[in-house]
Amino acid sequence: MTTTAAPGTAERTVRTKNPPGAAPRTRRSGKPRRIALPYLLLLPALLLELLVHLVPMVIGIVVSFKELTQFYLRDWGTAPWAGAGNYAVAIDFDAPVGEALLHSFLTTCLFTVCSVGLCWLLGTAAALFLQESFRGRGLLRTLFLVPYALPVYAAVITWAFMFQRDNGLINHVLHDQLGLTDSPPFWLIGDNSFLTLLVVSVWKGWPFAFLIIMAGLQNIPREIYEAAALDGAGVRQQIRRITLPSLRPVNQVLVLVLFLWTFNDFNTPFVLFGRAAPQAADLVSLHIYQSSFQTWNFGTGSAMSVLLLLFLLLVTGTYLLLTSRGRKAPRA
Repeated sequence: MTTTAAPGTAERTVRTKNPPGAAPRTRRSGKPRRIALPYLLLLPALLLELLVHLVPMVIGIVVSFKELTQFYLRDWGTAPWAGAGNYAVAIDFDAPVGEALLHSFLTTCLFTVCSVGLCWLLGTAAALFLQESFRGRGLLRTLFLVPYALPVYAAVITWAFMFQRDNGLINHVLHDQLGLTDSPPFWLIGDNSFLTLLVVSVWKGWPFAFLIIMAGLQNIPREIYEAAALDGAGVRQQIRRITLPSLRPVNQVLVLVLFLWTFNDFNTPFVLFGRAAPQAADLVSLHIYQSSFQTWNFGTGSAMSVLLLLFLLLVTGTYLLLTSRGRKAPRA
């Protein structure tokens, strides 16, 4: 039996003992099946993604164009059509609704910048510190990852008890033990609530930055540091000239992920402050929840959610466009 195959074709001709004058039988290869197999394997995940995320997103966009209140909850499809009225109310910064949304948006931007910056700084410092081998390094790595491993609700509830004014651990140490304050301060209300939220967010988020950066440091060859040390480069110069440039791709992804997680964070302020957050810690995610479920104006709340989605898409697209420049390989 002889087999002939033309290069670049998807068919193989198999010649066997055929009757005289009969055409040779052909057998198609399984290449089309191999091409379709990955898509078939991804199909259940795509359908689940469509069911869990895309369908509610489309419904939310439709609701943002309706005057959906508590009177139409049983049949939201019969709610009057509002057009762009909900969006006009949300971005009217001279009116109370728009002014409150703008304040919440600016507060969220400041909170996100501070939280992401501190998470990245602490994670980088801890990862660099644990690069060198010493006794107890494995134990420290485990302890650093504890905040990331704890359930969010359990951790934030613990912090809420610690920040209580009368019997909390924070005031016990600062006021009773160290005497740094004249009276026990309020941490969960007033202007201090922003600092409280920032502390909890950084404590919860910096181990993730530590984990990602520590993994990125493993890909930097030690020979580069040894050669730099022979050339007289100190620790600061090695970090500036070798470590940070080598970690640039890792940091670009890390900063984007931390930004999206922090800007959209709802669990931390909700568990820490309850349904009504103080004005100083009024993040936009909790503000949209309050605008929807306390005023029962789901149309305006949905419009705010769509505006938040558009903002995050714009920031993400701009960030990816700016960070991708210079990384494209030149064409030959």
